[in-house]
Amino acid sequence: MVDAAIATGDPKGPLAAPPASGRSDPSPPAELKLLFLLSWLLCAVFYFFQYAVRSAPGVMQAELTSAWGANHIGTMISAYYVAYAVMALVAGVLLDRYGAHRTIPYGIAVVGLGCLVFAQGSEAAGMAGFVLQATGAIFAFVGSSYVAARYLPTRMLALFIGLTQCLGMAGAAFGSKPVHMAIDPAGGFNVPWQHVWVAFAAMGFALALATWFVMPRETGDSPSHHAELSLSGLLHPFKVIFGNPQSWLAGIVGGLLFLPTTIGALVWATSFLHAGENLSMADAASDAAMVPIGWVIGCPLLGYVSDRLGRRKPVLLGGALLMLAAGLTAIYVPVGTLPRYSVALVLGIASGAAMIPFSMMKETNPSQVKGTAAGVMNFLVFVTTGIMSPFISHLMLPRQSVPLTLSDFQTAFLPLVGGVVLALILALFLRETGTAEQGPLAQDGTKPFVPTLAPA
Repeated sequence: MVDAAIATGDPKGPLAAPPASGRSDPSPPAELKLLFLLSWLLCAVFYFFQYAVRSAPGVMQAELTSAWGANHIGTMISAYYVAYAVMALVAGVLLDRYGAHRTIPYGIAVVGLGCLVFAQGSEAAGMAGFVLQATGAIFAFVGSSYVAARYLPTRMLALFIGLTQCLGMAGAAFGSKPVHMAIDPAGGFNVPWQHVWVAFAAMGFALALATWFVMPRETGDSPSHHAELSLSGLLHPFKVIFGNPQSWLAGIVGGLLFLPTTIGALVWATSFLHAGENLSMADAASDAAMVPIGWVIGCPLLGYVSDRLGRRKPVLLGGALLMLAAGLTAIYVPVGTLPRYSVALVLGIASGAAMIPFSMMKETNPSQVKGTAAGVMNFLVFVTTGIMSPFISHLMLPRQSVPLTLSDFQTAFLPLVGGVVLALILALFLRETGTAEQGPLAQDGTKPFVPTLAPA
């Protein structure tokens, strides 16, 4: 059962002496502190790093196909996301039980180990290494979110979650370029692709060591987590989160708002613009690339606006409405009617609203399960994408070998438009969690009104 309590009294810093239970005060500090900012930054760099690592197999497809005799990138990516989604639940519980210092550095090291296994060169090693990378990579975003909620002022939570996603998108957009330059025979380097993975492993181990030294040495926040290890203790945080209807609303809304970018823009936009709008492949790819660039801008921008207003829902609803307008424009307004790149850029910036439910997921649940909340949020987002992706792909299949027409693409994109409309409706039922709802104490970053675990 979840209830709510207003915490009063003087705020304590995160490194204050822990109570008798061995836990430190889970309340975030009132002011931004350099050590905690550096801790978050290392987690965000990890998020950038794991995105660059994740994109590397796509850059070296020709080399992997030559080495393995076939192209199994699709199978590898499917295995990656299955492991990533499952580990999202596990990572959150581990963070709540053991804290950031005893989990995140080891997650980074596991990614480094996965890179080292991949460097062995065989197809089996590539698959095993990629799954290992997924197992550790989930600690990047979930860990960054945990550190932001635990060690940074409450009034800045949405901003730092947006900045984390910004670095991740930067890793996806720009991280593959050095890999291409390294392995390209025409680029002057012509490095064997296995050496790239060894270099990734070395970077991962160095980042893990730095994070281990910098991260505050604290255990998790939940008192039930420090009781004797048992099945009921492991399931308790999931019972708290999944028993809260607001968790389901935040997860589904976030998942639906991710679909226009993760499926529409990143998967099908280039084909739509090339085959449906008759752009050249180069122009189509350039236009589609503006959406993740807009995402890099929109995630921290909308997070900052939400934090400054002290409200989540107006920014969420406004961003989703802008997404809907930009998406409909991209689908139905002919290319060239509006300035080039403008629609894709606006769609990407507005898509930053999809990160607002990540903040709401943490704020609507007890602070003692913030790590599990982040894991559940990631899990729900990936499940939503996993359900919708094959459905949209099925709609994109040409009928009787006839190429897809503009009308076919428009019809196939309708479920994504419907998803944004449904997200807007569901968002109306979300409870406002911003600091403006919690009174002046919450607005200055001290003790906000937060849900707490009911006493046993």
